[in-house]
Amino acid sequence: MNFDEPEEHADLRASVRAVCTRFGDDYFRRVLDADGRTHELWRALGEAGFVGVNLPEEHGGGGAGIAELAIVVEESAACGMPLLLLLVSSAICGEVLKDVGTPEQQAQWLPAMAAGTDKMVFAITEPEAGSNTHDLSTTARRDGNDWVISGTKYYISGVDEASHMLVVTRTGGDDSGRGRLTLFVVDTDAPGLERTLIPVEVRAPEKQYTLFFDNVRVGDDRRVGADGEGLKIVFRGLNPERITGAAIENGIARYALAKAARYANERRVWGPPIGSHQGIAHPLAAAAIEVELARLMTTKAAWLHDHGRPAGQESNLAKYAAAEAALHALDAAIQSHGGNGLASEFGLAHLWGMARLLKIAPVSREMILNYVAVHTLGLPRSY
Repeated sequence: MNFDEPEEHADLRASVRAVCTRFGDDYFRRVLDADGRTHELWRALGEAGFVGVNLPEEHGGGGAGIAELAIVVEESAACGMPLLLLLVSSAICGEVLKDVGTPEQQAQWLPAMAAGTDKMVFAITEPEAGSNTHDLSTTARRDGNDWVISGTKYYISGVDEASHMLVVTRTGGDDSGRGRLTLFVVDTDAPGLERTLIPVEVRAPEKQYTLFFDNVRVGDDRRVGADGEGLKIVFRGLNPERITGAAIENGIARYALAKAARYANERRVWGPPIGSHQGIAHPLAAAAIEVELARLMTTKAAWLHDHGRPAGQESNLAKYAAAEAALHALDAAIQSHGGNGLASEFGLAHLWGMARLLKIAPVSREMILNYVAVHTLGLPRSY
């Protein structure tokens, strides 16, 4: 087993950093202060071939895998520029379309996604269903050659930045009452579709929306995969989402620790740098250990996924470990700065909301613990 990073991965990391550093360390804070979007950075990464690094070459992508996309996600976050929609557009929607989309669907939507000129977002969560995907109530019913979608989706990220969304619907049920799920691509400006902004305390360019589908009509050519096979298809995208979710947390943690180490080496109060004091050094060191362990599990999960191996457990473990590590790293970094840790100019506290959000989404800490309890320890299901 060789743990040396391949040269092409090291080059990819360096190239992503080179693109991000052109925007400056304060770029993300300026976007947040203006309540803006990261369109310029997204386009720059797209032009360099990084947004679609995991998408097929014949559609303008890099022909690589989730391991490479995770590098793009981590390095941009490590530059202080976490891009939440990379988890959604490239990881979930991109992986689903390249695996189960028809050639026509791939040709229609993947090139713009790979080029960074358009995005596709993902709509699965609902107000009542929560994490219980089997209990979705948004329905799609046949009407001739079309489908008619009705229902509500909740906490859907970045709808205002995308032309299309991949929507999970219920097209029937089995004898146990579980829904038969089917996926459709829906235009974000489709007739009958309305959206409402959800006010949240997290400072992020990517906004959250409630979506109302009132008899939204789509053709059967918008169906992705077979009718009723949606749950199986969704899991093709959920593992990549967990892996890239871990990657963004790993990047945030690295960004925070780098700032903290620099500050602790330079800041002097009683003579020597404050980093020489164990009260400062040990929390940062402990956080650094947690981050490296999380990065290792993230790498393993991505490798398994890209090699067609079962990756559910590793993807969940990576997401859990990275979320915990990022929050510990950010907290230790803020604490090491003292009052300056909350000052805007030191560039730390504005990332707290994003790091905390990713402890809840795309899958909560508690649901990961449920998964490990059942699948790793063999304990009875609690839900």
